[in-house]
Amino acid sequence: MNAIASHYPSQHSGRHPHRRRGLVLALSATLAVTTFAACDRTSGSPASPTQNANAKDVTLAITSNSIAGGKNADEADWYKNYVIPNFTKAQKAKGVNVTLTFQPSGVDDEQYKTKLALDLKSKSGADIVALDGIWVGEFAQAGYIKPLSDVVGSDVTTWEGWSQIPKAVQANSSFEGKTYGIPSGTDGRVLYLNKKLFAKAGLPTDWQPKSWQDILDAGAKLKSLPGVDPIQINAGTAMGEATTMQGVLPLLAGAGTEIYSGNKWQGNTKAVRDVLTFYQTLVKQGLENTDFQQAAKGRDESFAAFAKGKIGILLEGDYFWRSVINPKNGDAAMATRDSDVGWAAIPSQQPGTGIGGSDTVSMSGGGGYFLNPNTKYPQQAWELLQFLGSADAIKALLGGTARITARQDVNTEVLSTDPLLTFISEKVLPVTHYRPGLAVYPQVSQALQQATADIVSGKSVDDAAKAYQTAVEKAVGADKVSAS
Repeated sequence: MNAIASHYPSQHSGRHPHRRRGLVLALSATLAVTTFAACDRTSGSPASPTQNANAKDVTLAITSNSIAGGKNADEADWYKNYVIPNFTKAQKAKGVNVTLTFQPSGVDDEQYKTKLALDLKSKSGADIVALDGIWVGEFAQAGYIKPLSDVVGSDVTTWEGWSQIPKAVQANSSFEGKTYGIPSGTDGRVLYLNKKLFAKAGLPTDWQPKSWQDILDAGAKLKSLPGVDPIQINAGTAMGEATTMQGVLPLLAGAGTEIYSGNKWQGNTKAVRDVLTFYQTLVKQGLENTDFQQAAKGRDESFAAFAKGKIGILLEGDYFWRSVINPKNGDAAMATRDSDVGWAAIPSQQPGTGIGGSDTVSMSGGGGYFLNPNTKYPQQAWELLQFLGSADAIKALLGGTARITARQDVNTEVLSTDPLLTFISEKVLPVTHYRPGLAVYPQVSQALQQATADIVSGKSVDDAAKAYQTAVEKAVGADKVSAS
């Protein structure tokens, strides 16, 4: 997992799909805890927002899944060397003596999640906790976290940082329209293209498709190039969550809906069938190499093929640019990346058919900071939360590296020399979406993966969609699944 992963998108949707599948299985014990808690909500209300508001001696703690010399060590060092001394100094100047501690952890994500759930359920634990955005809805439904306005009061809306965080990104720390925390790092997904192959195929190297048909048309031209796979969009079960995040969900957003909306999951709906039909077209027209979709290490093989100039179009997250094909240290280092690789926003099915009438769409991951609703010092904990989300603190965490953050002012400064990350920050984040942070999501995701696997193996769209509907109904209950 990347450094500072509590703040930045986890690799659940990144380079380790097999680890993700293992994580889904390992989460069963965690879900047993949190699902039970959803039926046995933490009783009582958060402490009054004004509790100890004028205290002059304050004790606060932060926890995240990071530890010095181990997992996410950069983050742990940031707490020790920047957050603790600078926050306590700032409070001292206001006449407040703060004893701030960091509670490290360096375990698997599911173990960290379980510990947080148990701490919050028992009304103990750190005052501020770092959570993956995919857990927010689950923790909120269990009563483990509360809306910021409930814990701190209505003044939370006046924080200067909100104006720097796009509404779409704020959704990663929100649930059912209420804000539970402050998002930190995030990412975005785009279509990567090999400009040399595009030029050979007679396609513009500044290509920006306006519809799914434009993608298919470009693929048809790329198909004329010998030894080239025109398009790679993840599908099947071997790629795990990567199929969902770098395939199904962006396409579903382009068809006008999220996987979970209006308290219901998408089942055998027109939008789902449209997505499966697009996959079917890729296969039938020979525009996608189904070997990648079915091989145990097919995703890594597709990365290597792209780096060697053998794939024309590939849908991936920004880490693909930063890490996988990075010419300096990438797993599939591409020496000509900066000159040969272009990118485009993912188009909606048709112009204006994306969620909210958007022309382009994306999916993102990431985490954030959340207040323990049982903190003895709500106002001081809120000040610490604002400090963690400040521009200066985030830049200190980055340590000079170019990473996409939740704040646009920071992005403008730290991404100025990276055109792809700048493009994602400016053009993609405002239209991005996030996975629903609910306990049953992994089961729905697996059903989506299986539906695409059915298409790749030759099943009809109707049969794949019906089987998907059955799987989702089994996971969440028939009354919570839409069909049309």
